[in-house]
Amino acid sequence: MQPAFDPRPWGTLDLSPIYPNHKFDEKIGEAWLTGDAGKVANGVLSGQSLADLSVKYGRELVGDAAADPNRFPLLLKFLFPHEKLSVQVHPDDEAARRVGLPCGKTECWYVAHARPGAQIALGLKPGVTRKQFELSIEQKRAEEMLNWINVYSGEMIYVTGGTVHTLGPGSIMLETQQQSDTTYRLYDYGRPRELHLKEGLAVIKEKTRSGKVVRPAPSSLNAGANRRAPLISAPYFMVDMFELKELQAFKTTDESGKRSVQILVAVEGCGIVEAAGANPVTLARGDAVVVPAAVGGFQVRPQWSVEFLKASVPGASVPEPETRI
Repeated sequence: MQPAFDPRPWGTLDLSPIYPNHKFDEKIGEAWLTGDAGKVANGVLSGQSLADLSVKYGRELVGDAAADPNRFPLLLKFLFPHEKLSVQVHPDDEAARRVGLPCGKTECWYVAHARPGAQIALGLKPGVTRKQFELSIEQKRAEEMLNWINVYSGEMIYVTGGTVHTLGPGSIMLETQQQSDTTYRLYDYGRPRELHLKEGLAVIKEKTRSGKVVRPAPSSLNAGANRRAPLISAPYFMVDMFELKELQAFKTTDESGKRSVQILVAVEGCGIVEAAGANPVTLARGDAVVVPAAVGGFQVRPQWSVEFLKASVPGASVPEPETRI
């Protein structure tokens, strides 16, 4: 995929932890890897968008597990906060459909890098009501009502629709989310950007299941040379981390027997993605590779070593993950 670099007032000129060879003249806040507008970088489909390809190929691309056969199911992107993001909220599915949107926006953040003291705000402080939070916005002290927590490299954060949240500076996040860009901005520290108070306050939940995901221990593959670390298993997405030093085979079919598109995003090192009948594709730090569900089997061949996240849509009903704050 071609990464699409999106300028934001809270972004940075220095994306070197992920994109060391890119130089920018304006602050970049996000690097979009998939999504409707995401474009293919190689092969006969080069330049075509995932939106168009999903309509054209349907379940051959997105798989049986995706709810909509003609829409790419997951949006992945890197976030580079150099200043605080706006305090915001996304609707859940129910709230989104009430206003005519196809789906809400539940997401998760993998902490790819974090400086000491890096924080995020996740939900309202215990006991804070929606009305109290609304009043704090009017009084320009909304930050005081938020639940601020420290974050550390390697953690996974689950953010359900309806959760008030923001990112502070000092971290780089890899976000996996439902294919929606519906964001209601509630508070923006005086920046001259539009707020969406009516819409946002209507979808806020005072209590949510959001938090740091409690994860099982990593497991070894290939007699210990390769490792898999489950990061999150949730209703809309499953994300695992792989550390490979030897060739590893994968399938686009899960234990339920359903197929899903597979999205690989490298965070360290380099590897080659191989599949029968297709040209090899490089997977280096910052790269995203989309493997269509119809491919069936593929393999990743590390060039010395590679670390990447693999995201897919669960084929069976999955409960919300266990979390803690």
